[in-house]
Amino acid sequence: MNPPSSPQALVQFVLWGGLLIGLVFGAVGQWSHFCVRGAIADWMIFRGRARMLTWLLAVAVAAIGTQALVSLQLFDATRSLAWNSRLPWLSCLAGGLVFGYGMVLSGGCPQRSLVKTGTGDLKSLVVLIVTAIAALMTLRGLFAPLRAEGLDVWAATLAGPQDLGSVLAKAVPVPAAALRWILVAVLVAAALALLWRHRAAMEKRHWIGGVVIGLLPPAAWLLTGHFGFLAEHPDTLEPAWLGTQSRRPEGLSFVAPMANALDLLTLWTDKNTTATFGITAAVGALLGSFAAAKARGEFRLQSFAGGGSLLKHLAGGVLMGFGGVTALGCTIGQGLTGLAMLSAGAVLTVAGIVAGAMVAVRAGMVHDAVPRAAAG
Repeated sequence: MNPPSSPQALVQFVLWGGLLIGLVFGAVGQWSHFCVRGAIADWMIFRGRARMLTWLLAVAVAAIGTQALVSLQLFDATRSLAWNSRLPWLSCLAGGLVFGYGMVLSGGCPQRSLVKTGTGDLKSLVVLIVTAIAALMTLRGLFAPLRAEGLDVWAATLAGPQDLGSVLAKAVPVPAAALRWILVAVLVAAALALLWRHRAAMEKRHWIGGVVIGLLPPAAWLLTGHFGFLAEHPDTLEPAWLGTQSRRPEGLSFVAPMANALDLLTLWTDKNTTATFGITAAVGALLGSFAAAKARGEFRLQSFAGGGSLLKHLAGGVLMGFGGVTALGCTIGQGLTGLAMLSAGAVLTVAGIVAGAMVAVRAGMVHDAVPRAAAG
């Protein structure tokens, strides 16, 4: 693949690439019912294993692909947020906890809400809007002081990147690159063992969904970190990553991009506010889900059953917007992309997300539980 050479054309290349990645994510997510919130709820309520194993399969595939890109030096992982030397451990834990509780309240994380909106679920549309508003308020609005001056100050500054390979290399006489592949090998071996043991619980859509969705985070890094990279921008004469909000390599995530999309929609005539990779990926997920739902005859409008349901969805959206920005990612940004990068922050965030979701499930906050995976 030969991307265009001019900065303007390269930005368009990244944006259209993000849309394509999102389209695949939305279509496959709608077909396979990929959902981290659902995976946790299935396991806790029905002891269903299928969606949990699908998540594990996606993480394993993403880790192999991502670490291959890192080893081949196809993008500079040290410039990504996932490998930042500053580890805001309390923000990751607390943000993940809040996010996990919120995604159970709202019936799905932002990724799942995008997919469900594409199938005609108006409840999920409301969740997306509220999540975007809360995320924007957390980035630079009413909630920002709590994040920046309260939680983010509790951080550890590491001597190098926060990937587990680099962290462990400080304690053992093994190169960080080798340690990363050892960790990936352990992860893949554990995933294969569990998948084989519980293979009867897995349907074709779980296998295909896990593999395809697992390939998308490496595709995002390749697009934004390699094809979208200019070693010397003609205007600044400095390295530049084009088409991304952070002006650095970006992985697949959905909370902050929802806030950026709200910015774009409300400040459309402001030339400083433009579409970015995260926004087009989110739009793609919505369109991909819609196309898949229409093709499979599963598109139908759904709304709230009553005021109680509305309040839960609103509260869940607020919690996810705040928690996702605070933890630097969601179930996809940290629970898939971050874990594949072997980010220490992602491990803390996922621990918080799982804990928050478990608390919410045990509190009876799952209002749409169905025995989808009971046989698993």
